[in-house]
Amino acid sequence: MLLALPALAQTRAWVDRDSIAANETVTLNIRTDGMARPDYDPLQRDFSVSGRSSRTEMDGSGVHSLYAVALQPRRAGRLVIPALQVGNARTQPILLQVEAASAPALARAGDDVFIESEADAASPYVQQTVGWVVRLYSAAPLVSGQLDQPAPDGAALQQVGEDVRFTRDVAGRRYEVIERRYQLVPERSGALTIPGAVFEGRGTGGFFEELFGDRGGALSARAPTRVLQVQAAPANAPQPWLPLRSLQLRYTSTPRDLRAGSAGGVVIEAVADGATAAQMPELQLPAIDGVQVFADPVQADETFREGRPRVKLTRRFALVPSQAGAVTLPGLRIDWWDVLAGSRRTATLPPISWNVTDAGGAAGAGAAATDTAATPIARAAARAGLGRAGLARGWVLATLLFAALWLLTLLWALHQRAHHGSHRVQARASGASDTAATPSAHTLADLRCALETGDLGDVGDTLRLMATPPARDVDELLQRLDDPAQRDAVAALQRARWGNGDGARARQALRNAFAKGPKWRRVAASAPALLPPLYPE
Repeated sequence: MLLALPALAQTRAWVDRDSIAANETVTLNIRTDGMARPDYDPLQRDFSVSGRSSRTEMDGSGVHSLYAVALQPRRAGRLVIPALQVGNARTQPILLQVEAASAPALARAGDDVFIESEADAASPYVQQTVGWVVRLYSAAPLVSGQLDQPAPDGAALQQVGEDVRFTRDVAGRRYEVIERRYQLVPERSGALTIPGAVFEGRGTGGFFEELFGDRGGALSARAPTRVLQVQAAPANAPQPWLPLRSLQLRYTSTPRDLRAGSAGGVVIEAVADGATAAQMPELQLPAIDGVQVFADPVQADETFREGRPRVKLTRRFALVPSQAGAVTLPGLRIDWWDVLAGSRRTATLPPISWNVTDAGGAAGAGAAATDTAATPIARAAARAGLGRAGLARGWVLATLLFAALWLLTLLWALHQRAHHGSHRVQARASGASDTAATPSAHTLADLRCALETGDLGDVGDTLRLMATPPARDVDELLQRLDDPAQRDAVAALQRARWGNGDGARARQALRNAFAKGPKWRRVAASAPALLPPLYPE
C-alpha cells in the first residue's frame, strides 16, 4: 500500500476536445500535486501557445495545482500533443485530430461576436488618405484571439495608433468593443475591393469554471467585403496633386517695421488635414525686391485623428532689406483639392508692406523686437550693414573664420585630452560621475509624435532620452522627475506595458502630465574632497 501511494499523485493532462478545425483552439489542462510548473516548450513545434492560466488548491491531502493553456494547431492532420515535463513527473501524449480550416461565417449584431468596418469616404480620390476603422464586438469575455485586416490590392494600408476598448449596447446586448484604426491610401482609380477583417479566438469565463464540462468556446467572425469607388484626379486639379480635407495658412509672427541692414522675422504656419509632412509642398516665401530672405528648416508636427494624418508645418524666415524704401511681401499661395466639396481651392496669406528706414536711423522698439526674431547667422550678417555684395563677402570671411576656429579648437581638445587623461581615470576609479550634462536627444515634439504614432515602448524610450543626461531606465526616470503627476503617468505607462494597465488611459495621462514638458529634480553638485581633513573630528 505504501508503494502504491506515489501512483495516486500521478500528474495527468487532458484536452476539452479531441477533434478541432485548424483555425480553432483547444484547451490543454494539466493537474499535478505540488507547485511544479509545466514546460510548454515541446508544444511550440506544432502549436501556437497562448492564454496561459493557473490555479492552486489546498485540501487535507496537500497542495494541488491546475494549469491550462490554449493551443492553436499550425497545420491540419493527426497531431500529437507531446508529453510535458512537470517537475519530476511527465504527462501522457494526447492525440488530436485537426480538420482543414473552414471560412468563418459572416456575423451580425445579436451574435456572440461580430465585426463591422467602415471608411470615412465612400468615393475617395486617388492618393487621398482615407480613415478605415475596424470594430470587433464580443458579448463574451475573450481569452485569446487574432484580429486581422488583409491589405487590399491597389492601396497602401497601415495601422495607426493602438487598439481602443469600450462597451456598447447593440440589439439589446452589452458588447465589449475593440476598435482598430488604419489609414488607407488608394494608388489607382477604379473599384477598390477591401477584404473583410477576420477574427479567430476563444471566449469563456475562464479555464476552470467549466473544467469538466466545457466542450467548445471557440469564436470566429468575418466582416463583409467592402468596395470603394476611387476617383481619378480631375482634369482641372492643381499640380502638384494635393487632395485634402482642409488647409489653413497664417502668420504667427511678423515685424512691425524694417530697417536697412537689420533682420526682421516672419513665421508662417500651415495646418493640413489629410496629408503627411512628406506630401506637403515646401513653405517658401515669394521673391521680395530689395530684400534678402534666409529660411530656417521646416518644423513638422504630425498627428493622427480619426485615422487620418494631420500635419502642422512651421517655418521662420529672416528678412534683411538692403536699402531704405517701401517693400511688400507678396502673399503665400498653395493650391489644393477639397475632397469634401470636390472643387479646387487656394490657401492664401495677405500681403504685408513696410517702409524700410535708413540703416543710420535710430532703432525703434519694433526694430529691436524684429532683431531678436531673426536667426543668429542672418542677424550677424545684417548688423554688419552689408549689402548684397558685402553680405556675400561676409559669408566667405565668416566661413574661413569658423574653419580656423574649428582647427584651433580641435588642437586644443587633443591637448586637453592628453593632459587630463589621468584625472579622468582616477575619477572613474573612485566612482565620481561626470556632472557635465549631455544635451537631450529628444524634444517635446518627439514625445508628442511617439504618443500619437508609436507604441508604449517608444514613448518610454523618448521620455528617457529627454533627460539630460539620458536616463538609463524607467526607474531612474521616475527618480529624476519632480512632478508627482508626471511620475504617476510614467507608472501607469509601466503598468500598461508589463501589467494589467490600460494603454489608452496611460497615453491620455502622459499627454496631460507632459503637455508642457518634463519637470526635473534639481540635484546640487557637491565638490569632491581633494584632501582629508587636517584634524579629524
